Amino acid sequence: MLTKVYGSAVFGVEATTITVEVNVDKGIGYHLVGLPDNAIKESNYRIAAALQNNGYKIPGKKLTINMAPADLRKEGSAYDLTLALGILTASGQIKSENIEKYIIMGEISLDGSLQPIKGALPIAIKAKEEGYKGFILPKENAREAAIVNDLEVYGVENIKEVIEYFDIGTPLEQTIIDTRKEFYKSLDFPEFDFSDVKGQESIKRCMEIAAAGGHNIILIGPPGAGKTMLAKRLPSILPPMTLHEALETTKIHSVVGKIKNMGLMNQRPFRSPHHTISDVALVGGGAYPQPGEISLSHNGVLFLDELPEFKRGVLEVMRQPLEDREVTISRARFTVTYPSSFMLVASMNPSPGGYFNDPDAPVTSSPAEMQRYLSKISGPLLDRIDIHIEVTPVPFDKLSEERKGEGSVEIRKRVTAARELQTLRFEEMENVHYNAQMNTKHIRKYCKMDDASKELLKNAMERLNLSARAYDRILKVARTIADLDAAEAVTGTHIAEAIQYRSLDREGWLG
Repeated sequence: MLTKVYGSAVFGVEATTITVEVNVDKGIGYHLVGLPDNAIKESNYRIAAALQNNGYKIPGKKLTINMAPADLRKEGSAYDLTLALGILTASGQIKSENIEKYIIMGEISLDGSLQPIKGALPIAIKAKEEGYKGFILPKENAREAAIVNDLEVYGVENIKEVIEYFDIGTPLEQTIIDTRKEFYKSLDFPEFDFSDVKGQESIKRCMEIAAAGGHNIILIGPPGAGKTMLAKRLPSILPPMTLHEALETTKIHSVVGKIKNMGLMNQRPFRSPHHTISDVALVGGGAYPQPGEISLSHNGVLFLDELPEFKRGVLEVMRQPLEDREVTISRARFTVTYPSSFMLVASMNPSPGGYFNDPDAPVTSSPAEMQRYLSKISGPLLDRIDIHIEVTPVPFDKLSEERKGEGSVEIRKRVTAARELQTLRFEEMENVHYNAQMNTKHIRKYCKMDDASKELLKNAMERLNLSARAYDRILKVARTIADLDAAEAVTGTHIAEAIQYRSLDREGWLG
């Protein structure tokens, strides 16, 4: 007897339906074909034990199982439940009248209990697109899959529940989530708030500008100046995620199995990998490609602490994702693309000794040592960072103040208003949504300067010895400052403030 049961494979952040064909014939044998990996090949041992412990068995006949499309590589243990149900229906141990209407996925333990899977959300989206009635999967993944409306989602704890559902009609409890209600009910702020930051008003202003325009930013200062503290609070002032962004972000985290019982992610991610990270872990890839840290930061913040300590090769692979806002990973048999539209926040000491810009500490590094240290950051990577700001330690009188600083709620209101202006400005453009994404043509159109502003910028570039790459960056940042002021035109005041945020372009930093 031949039976078809349906599962799904995830490539990139998209799912592909897999047809599991099970044929029971005379003879003895177990043949599993269709490019399964070792985890799938070992599934017969898990399935045999689970079935036996629940009153069923693998038939002592010739079993031929094909996972179609047969030329597509399948991986992981999530097909255990699909294969087990296929074997039971093909051997006549349970009825199979409605089994073809469902996508069925789950890893089986030896006692028949189900373990969570990866990629439940993209699988559910694909199931709905292809018109399946429902999706049966482990209970821990049910809320994640139920984000998709108009698809019956059943979270189960044991294989016996699924068997009895198809065989004797024992009902399963459907998981139902109102996606919009789920999204809006808990738009809480992260635990870190800018009101905790004492002093550093100029740096907070700079972070506000970066958030308002989506600008990448690097903080330069000695140890203990508060660089990490400030970076961790940046997500709290970014505009709230849209429902589309929340679904997109949840989808990526689902692929790597980081959701589990969470449902919809509605907080912007903040990722802070260690400087020993490999290029594959940062950008994504591997024999079976998975999203890296930059994709897990999509719609959020990627924080690279102590930037010069990262291997140069690791930093260089970020150049293309920073430019294109996506990562493409190519292998001999397939290519996958992961979205990676994130804000890069980096921090670094100003010198090997760490105290170059601390007015109260002696300079212990020679010019040659400083040049060698700073040259670890390549010019092309620095080109993609709009704002460079120096952070100095907070004096004691500021630290000991009882009064709290301005909180994230107030700052976020201004940031959101500025972003709304940018949304209107770029509404007819496909790949530009905020100021940091402007190219040269957009800069010429939206950052026009009067003669006085041009003269101011010219003098600044000559006197401060700013590099040519600073020109467009200053104009982009000035446009954002103007948006925060709700000003239609970029003025000399906006230009003057933007000039301050190019520290690493000045003579004495990078040559």
